[in-house]
Amino acid sequence: MEIFGGFMVMMSIISLFLAVVWLIMPFVVFAIKGKQDRTLEILEAIEGRLATLEARLNHAETENDKADLTGHGNISTESAIEEKES
Repeated sequence: MEIFGGFMVMMSIISLFLAVVWLIMPFVVFAIKGKQDRTLEILEAIEGRLATLEARLNHAETENDKADLTGHGNISTESAIEEKES
């Protein structure tokens, strides 16, 4: 009988631990899900901004290539400043 009593005490301690975990787990899961959704939104916004920057950069490169082919390259900012000063 003593073995049975020790087993019951051990099972009651384990069941209390599992009950606490069972009650807390949904809150932990939902908190993580909210943070993950927010992170996904931020990542999508960053990806959109990067795509816009890439498109602008590609557009600028093609404009520079076209200008180089025609012989009318872009004036650098330093030479533009020197022209304004003189």
